[in-house]
Amino acid sequence: MYYSKFAPGAWVVADDSGLEVDALDGRPGVRSARFSQDVGGVESGDGLDADNNLALTLAMIEQTDRTARYRCVLALAVDGRVEMVTHGKLEGEVLTDPEGAGGFGYDPLFYAPELGCTMAQAGLEDRMRVSHRGRALASLLRQWRAC
Repeated sequence: MYYSKFAPGAWVVADDSGLEVDALDGRPGVRSARFSQDVGGVESGDGLDADNNLALTLAMIEQTDRTARYRCVLALAVDGRVEMVTHGKLEGEVLTDPEGAGGFGYDPLFYAPELGCTMAQAGLEDRMRVSHRGRALASLLRQWRAC
């Protein structure tokens, strides 16, 4: 809403996304990029993504429910008003050990049954096909066309 006030008549789209883990009551959620900092004291020495993956692995050690999803929420604002809000998600589960070297963030720990592998093992085309962000954008476009 804030930025759309400075672009009269223009559509301004903002998004946020994250990994929602059921056993962690939806965490890390929108704090996904800062999860290791939020839980404190988790440093892998290999950078923020590795720190976050380590924090998630430690948080999930005793969990049997490993269901999770990537979720993206998009909001479209015009002239300081939110006109549309949509979301997209990709269901999956958190593995105990990372698999694959592609993608980024939690992709090595996120197994997507739709793909039959982790997001880090999937090719770019497959990741784009099931993307939570892509699904949120497709939903936004469907709503927009229906107006």
